[in-house]
Amino acid sequence: MNISELARKLRVSTDELRAKLPELGFDIGAKAIKIPDRDAGRIEYSWRQYKKRQFLDKKRAEQKARADLKLKVQEGTAEKILLPSSISVRDFAEKLNLPIAKVMQELMRAGILASLNERIDFESASIVAEDLGYIAESEEEVTIEDHDLEGLEKLEKALEMHESKNMQPRAPVIVVMGHVDHGKTRILDSIRNTNVIDTEHGGITQHIGAYQVRRKEHELSFIDTPGHEAFTVMRSRGAKVADIAILVVAADDGVQPQTREAIDIIKAAKIPFVVAINKIDKDNANIEKVKNQLSAEAGLIPEDWGGKTIMVPVSAKQGTNIDDLLDMILLVADMEKDHIIADPDRLALGTIIESNVDKAEGPVATVLVQSGTLKVGDSLGLRGALYGKVRAMRTWDGKDVKVAPPSTPVKILGFKVAPAIGDILEVPENPKDLEKLKSQPNRKSSVDEMTVRKTKSADNGEESGSSERTQKVMLNLIVRADVLGSLEAILGMMEKIDSPYVGVKIVSKGLGYITESDILNADATGAMLIAFNVKPSTAASVLARDKGVDVFQYNVIYKLFEEVVEKLRVLIPAELIYTELGSISILAVFQKSPKGMIVGGQVNKGRVELGATARVMREDKIIAEGKIGSLQEGKMDVKFVEQGNQCGMEFVGKAKIEVGDILEIYKEEEHARVLNVAGAK
Repeated sequence: MNISELARKLRVSTDELRAKLPELGFDIGAKAIKIPDRDAGRIEYSWRQYKKRQFLDKKRAEQKARADLKLKVQEGTAEKILLPSSISVRDFAEKLNLPIAKVMQELMRAGILASLNERIDFESASIVAEDLGYIAESEEEVTIEDHDLEGLEKLEKALEMHESKNMQPRAPVIVVMGHVDHGKTRILDSIRNTNVIDTEHGGITQHIGAYQVRRKEHELSFIDTPGHEAFTVMRSRGAKVADIAILVVAADDGVQPQTREAIDIIKAAKIPFVVAINKIDKDNANIEKVKNQLSAEAGLIPEDWGGKTIMVPVSAKQGTNIDDLLDMILLVADMEKDHIIADPDRLALGTIIESNVDKAEGPVATVLVQSGTLKVGDSLGLRGALYGKVRAMRTWDGKDVKVAPPSTPVKILGFKVAPAIGDILEVPENPKDLEKLKSQPNRKSSVDEMTVRKTKSADNGEESGSSERTQKVMLNLIVRADVLGSLEAILGMMEKIDSPYVGVKIVSKGLGYITESDILNADATGAMLIAFNVKPSTAASVLARDKGVDVFQYNVIYKLFEEVVEKLRVLIPAELIYTELGSISILAVFQKSPKGMIVGGQVNKGRVELGATARVMREDKIIAEGKIGSLQEGKMDVKFVEQGNQCGMEFVGKAKIEVGDILEIYKEEEHARVLNVAGAK
């Protein structure tokens, strides 16, 4: 056979083959052109063994290097690097001072498929950096833009611009806040003598409601915010439109995570507040313990202890001290009367508190009027676009009204599309100025404007979430909800799922019933179809049955969230852990077995374990790899043999083991990664 033909067969250059042949034991001469056919076969076999040894040497070096680097990271002695919240693969490689090919190889090993210019987030980059022997630290705090910050600034500016001599006292707006199931809605029930809580699934308020009551010739407007962790966004929104807060703490449960969060929101909003210690009728109620907790953990010292925080023990269930609580609110309102004013004569300005699409009435929204007076027939302007006209207004108890003065919450009919919660509604001076904006093709609906950080559209360019979708195992979701507040809270909860290995992708979201289009979309994308407080239409139910698409229906948001997290835990890939166990010197070769060879030896270092992988080393070179199929010490079958002991074993593999060989024993195990998400079990 011609030497060039053999070189092509072995995928190597002729010169390289000629140079290597003497090392493999074939001295054919420096200028030989032809090789005898009988030698060609032997050369092919030797070359394959040589390449295999090369591969095993490289694998061993990489395993040991990775183990050393991991040890340095664990000990904290590894080199530290600063990484931004997101970084391109090219820049990441430069930061690590490593070849791009090596970094991309490590990214792929972690299940991240990203090109040179694609961006990866800090969490993914830090894990890969640790695998490469670096300790990653964030060089900047990741800030998430608040959805309604722009609207809040606009409202503040508008209120400042319209200050006039016509300022008059208005009803104070009170927000009720606290931990889940501490009795916020029950307190409002007691105040209003209604029973709204029975309409909420699981006794947990699903979305914001706004109500008005009268006490001692004073009007009081209340905003009820949900207390479960799913509704952080909604609680903070409630605080931003309120004048006074009621912090509800259960006497039998004390300060809880959402209690602390509510205190932080109230302090950030800089609004006065009253603490209502609820459920004092319970046998295990301990008012003094709650006061101690609030004093020690939040710095809220009660008035009867010489502090400045008003604390009222109440029982919403029995109506105990509710009048005292209202009197305290009126007292605080009187102290803040210079700030609780508005101009009723100007054009109306307010905040969207709730929004949904009603089957009979179309898009409707609850608005808290904050300045001016809203009238039937007024044009509705939001974000520079004309959203319709006020066709009708209803108070919280269902009464039709023609005008809504400041601090009045009203349900408005007449929107062309449902506005976004937190948007600022302003009656324009000239509606014609807005008409040219109403049909803009780029104008997104309120539902479309709500995004989850992990599922940005790919058309945002290089900064988009497209790289996140390629680097993680993504769970596709289609979400349908009854009202915009619930949909926003669901998407807000999905933002908490922050893992470099799994994530959620919102394929579609909207309000109202599940449609046939949703079923077809779920079938095409394999998405989990979520229905919150809505049902599939009859036609959609038939199609779902035909297509085999499951519709997951929920009434309580945190149960929905926990099920999504459970599905992600199933999807999260396992981590491959490499462990060097020990080595054994071969003292005797007994016989061949159907799968390999029976050999005996002495454990020089560490231990030998049944089922582990063995590298065959001969003269410091790797010959082959195989498995420990069986293990005996004396004449007993054992699972492991410690250092200093002799043993017999079955080596499962194709290699021919010789006396004097060293077997290096190691194992690679898959360890399940843990997905911990705040708010999920």
